[in-house]
Amino acid sequence: MNDLSSPQLIDRFGRKVDYLRISITDRCDFRCVYCMAEDMTFLPRAQILTLEEIYTLAEAFAQLGVKKIRITGGEPLVRHGVLDLLRDIGAISSLKELVLTTNGSKLTEMAAALKQAKVKRLNISLDTLDAVKFRAITRTGDLSQVLAGIDAAKEAGFERLKINAVILKNRNHHEVCELVQFAVDKEIDISFIEEMPLGVVSAHNRAEAYYPSHLIKADLAQRFALLSSISKTGGPSDYFNVIGTNTRVGFISPHSSNFCSSCNRVRLTVEGRLLLCLGNEHSVDLKQVIRANPGDMAYLKQVIVNAMQHKPEKHEFNLHEQPVILRYMNATGG
Repeated sequence: MNDLSSPQLIDRFGRKVDYLRISITDRCDFRCVYCMAEDMTFLPRAQILTLEEIYTLAEAFAQLGVKKIRITGGEPLVRHGVLDLLRDIGAISSLKELVLTTNGSKLTEMAAALKQAKVKRLNISLDTLDAVKFRAITRTGDLSQVLAGIDAAKEAGFERLKINAVILKNRNHHEVCELVQFAVDKEIDISFIEEMPLGVVSAHNRAEAYYPSHLIKADLAQRFALLSSISKTGGPSDYFNVIGTNTRVGFISPHSSNFCSSCNRVRLTVEGRLLLCLGNEHSVDLKQVIRANPGDMAYLKQVIVNAMQHKPEKHEFNLHEQPVILRYMNATGG
C-alpha cells in the first residue's frame, strides 16, 4: 500500500492517479437532456463543500502527486466566488495544470479573468450549431451566447480550447462534420463523447440514441483525413490530427472502447464524495473527514491514500437497462 513518504496515489491495479476532477456546484443555467432532469432539485448549501474546503482538498491531492485539476459543475462559473477559488488553486506550486469545463454561457464576461487565474485550458460544451436544436438539447441555452463565449476565450489566449460534443443518434449525429469544420475554422480542438448512462432521463431512449465513435469516424472520413495522434491531455480522449489543420479530434468512448485500464483520475463531487470511478458508486466521504478533523492535513491525506485501494478495475455501462448509477451528471461533475 502507498504511504505518505511517497507523494503519489497508486491503486491496487498499479494505476497512478495524478488527475482530479472537482465539481464545485450542481447548479447550471442550462438543463441539457443528457445531464439532468428538466425540473431538477438542487442541493442545499449546507450539503455542498465550501470554497475553503474545496481548496483544502485540492491542496491535499496536489501534495499527494496530483498534477492536473479540472474544475467542473454543473456550470462552475455560476458559483459565487469561483474566480477567487481558481486563483488560489492556480497558485499551488506543484500543480502543472488547472483546467476548466464550461457550457460557455459566462465566457464573454469571464474569459480574461479565468486566464489571469492561471486556468490553462478550457473545454466548452457545444453539441450543435443549429440554434433551434441547441435550445432543444439545453432546454434553456442561447447558441449565440456560447459562440460569442468561444470567441472571447480565443481572444483571452488560453493554451488550448476544446469543444465537447455529446452525440445522440437522430438528434445531432449528422452534424459531426459541421462541428469539426467549425473547430478547424476556429483553430481549436473537439472531442465527441458517447453518452454516459448516469441518472434516469425521460427525453430519449439511451439505447436508441447511442451513436458509437466508430460511426462518427466513418462520417468524418467522408470529408476529413484523420491521422492517429500520440498526444494526450491526461484525460480519456483518443486523439486524431485533422491533416492540414491545427485541430485535433478526440473520441471519448466509454461503451465502444473501454479506457479503464489506463484510468489516471478520480472525481470529487459537489457533496465532497471522492468518487473513484464515474461508472461505479465506490466513494469516500471526504466532506465528513475534513469537517470532523479540521486542520488535520496528514489524516486527510492518509484517508485519500487508503481510498485508492477501493478504486474498481472498470465501469460496467449497459444501455439496455435502467442505470444503476442514479446520480445525474451535473452532481457528478461533467
